Amino acid sequence: MALPPSVFVDVATHIKKNVYDESCTNRVVIEKPFGHDLESSRQLSKDIGALFDETEVFRIDHYLGKEMVKNIMSLRFANVFYEAVWNRHYISNVQITFKEPFGTEGRGGYFDQFGIIRDVMQNHLLQVLCIVAMNQPQSLNAEDIRDSKTEVLKRILPIQLEDTMLGQYVGTIDGSKPGYKDDDTVPKDSNTPTFAECVLHVDNDRWRGVPWVIKAGKALNEARMLIRIQFKDMPNSLFPNLARNELVIQVSPKESVYIKTIVKEPGLSTNLAMSELDLTYKTRYHDIKIPDAYATLILDVLNGDHSNFVRSDELDEAWRIFTPLLHQIESENIKPLPYEYGSRGPEGVYQFIEDRTGYKRTNLEYHWEAPQ
Repeated sequence: MALPPSVFVDVATHIKKNVYDESCTNRVVIEKPFGHDLESSRQLSKDIGALFDETEVFRIDHYLGKEMVKNIMSLRFANVFYEAVWNRHYISNVQITFKEPFGTEGRGGYFDQFGIIRDVMQNHLLQVLCIVAMNQPQSLNAEDIRDSKTEVLKRILPIQLEDTMLGQYVGTIDGSKPGYKDDDTVPKDSNTPTFAECVLHVDNDRWRGVPWVIKAGKALNEARMLIRIQFKDMPNSLFPNLARNELVIQVSPKESVYIKTIVKEPGLSTNLAMSELDLTYKTRYHDIKIPDAYATLILDVLNGDHSNFVRSDELDEAWRIFTPLLHQIESENIKPLPYEYGSRGPEGVYQFIEDRTGYKRTNLEYHWEAPQ
């Protein structure tokens, strides 16, 4: 059901009455948004649960079907050197970023009901965070995986407004691109954010003290979704003022994994340079077609595999994390910061991260390019 939440229950009721067949296997797929806040989500889960068993319900989040997101568990739990440093002792901060280069494009009226936090962060980005942060599940069984994800969510503290930056895009100076409120379907006094950046904290032994940043925005400078894990400074280093190592998982548009690594410049020089160990999928696996995320997940539905779908208690915890922030933004009518269409976001967006996470930009010249 790729429908507004307001009609989920009515449609589900008629499906149960007119289509459901007890002699067959029945599965219902529900597309986000799953409610508007914690209370509405719980009511929706209760109403759907009265009609269908939890094993029959597949809450689909297409980011869980993306190749690089599905690869995170293999990367972590099949490689001893990754898992050995995957904790607060070695990792300084983690950033999960979603960027779109276009605005609401005539869908502003619909988007204005939800905003970027409900549209992207509470579901897509938080699910990715769970997979990056979770402890190793007992097995590859769907329920064991979802247990590990839910345990992470339970340890995330509710997000505070002071750890949040909100933005709303405005038109370009030359008038070539419209602002959010230039859309005729958007109220002229709307304070709905089209950009948000939040700092979260996972209060468990593995991650205590490590800030997690989730950032999402429309009408930004590029299309990109990536996970950036920055490691701590090298202790007692022979080399002063070293740049930090980073593991970057680029989910889209060019699937890749690379580690920013410091090496000696080739030749007679003893200078250090930033390079990378690079796995770019289109180069390494050029003869393999990566399936669409939805196609992958629909196949999982047909096979009855819940591994990449959201369980009701996961959903409950996700809304617990975001609902107080959302209610405060709306009750206090918080005004988002303006940013120009096609920019990197509101002014001070990078300083906001550096001040709250200790993120350090590299002091060595570096620019990653996907191999041709």
